[in-house]
Amino acid sequence: MEVKKIAVIGSGAMGNGIAQTGIMAGFTVAMHDIEQRFVDKGVNAIKDSLAKFAGKGKITEDQSREMFSRLKPTTGLREAVSDADLVIEAVFEDLDIKKRLFADLDALAPKHTVLASNTSSMSITAIAEATGRPEKVVGMHFFNPAVLLKLVEVISTEKSSPEAIKTTYETAKKMNKVPVIVQKDSPGFIYNRVNAPTALLLQLILDKGSPSPKDFDAAFKPVMPMTPFELLDYVGMDIVLHTQGYYAKTLSPDYTPRQALKNLVDQGRLGKKTGKGIYDWSAGRPAIDTSSPTTEYDPTHMIALQANEATKLLEEGVVTDPKDIDTAIANGGGGIGPFTLAKSIGYPTLVAKCTELADKFGIETFRPTRTLKEGRIEI
Repeated sequence: MEVKKIAVIGSGAMGNGIAQTGIMAGFTVAMHDIEQRFVDKGVNAIKDSLAKFAGKGKITEDQSREMFSRLKPTTGLREAVSDADLVIEAVFEDLDIKKRLFADLDALAPKHTVLASNTSSMSITAIAEATGRPEKVVGMHFFNPAVLLKLVEVISTEKSSPEAIKTTYETAKKMNKVPVIVQKDSPGFIYNRVNAPTALLLQLILDKGSPSPKDFDAAFKPVMPMTPFELLDYVGMDIVLHTQGYYAKTLSPDYTPRQALKNLVDQGRLGKKTGKGIYDWSAGRPAIDTSSPTTEYDPTHMIALQANEATKLLEEGVVTDPKDIDTAIANGGGGIGPFTLAKSIGYPTLVAKCTELADKFGIETFRPTRTLKEGRIEI
């Protein structure tokens, strides 16, 4: 099915970013939110962003105006979806809210319309159950900022039709994105799942109290543009708490949020969004002091956890081709895929690092998998 009109439900940072991506790719895009002030804020964000593209010479003023003319902002849900070929939901990460919305979308959108959720971690299968067309419900997970980052995870449930997956995949390609198909609906999909154990390690270190985040990051600063604890601050401690709590319920109790993480959230120290988290962000990005790097951990520990979790995706059938995992990691936030790194480091080293961390913290999630031990992954 050819997609001509897209409806984006939600005009926040993700919603307006997806809407802008759509109009820049030549689609007509309705952008909906429940109040006019939210819609206006989203429209202004798109205006400002298009102006920046024009100012940098990436598009002309005429192109900017033509793109903007295809944006159809509205507070009417029926108006937004009544003639849409693809609906992309980008509302608050609350399963009950999403299920109620999808029930409404099912009632209001044409029968041929594919209904997609931009959720970063929630079950597409559970969302689809709220509709009478589960075969037309898929995941379409963009990454923030949606206008710039290339990865789009296209998530299939057991009931998603091949046509719905193909339509979503081809639409992402027309948006100049790099789509990767997630063949089995699973918590965290690819990118966030592969990075889940590293976030767990960071909260365990934070709870232990040593090494300090400053000394830990000092060891990573020479090889990473944004260091691990700095990245947690950038994402937001409330988001980290929510995500780790979700994984505790769906993947393993190992992810249960520890007290140090809860304390930061309780104190309102959420990171960049509040000006202070682990670091002080009041002057922009924090300065990472590299004078006393820890010798207890190194980047290989993080790579080992990512590669190990990536092998679980293969074992569980979430993805069948390891190249798709490396493509997702490389395009979701930059960097090099875990299997490419594993090939250069050597699997015995990664197995040893995972075993070390599993024993040190008593965390079975860190324990090396059979696939990692075998080390026969071809990319």
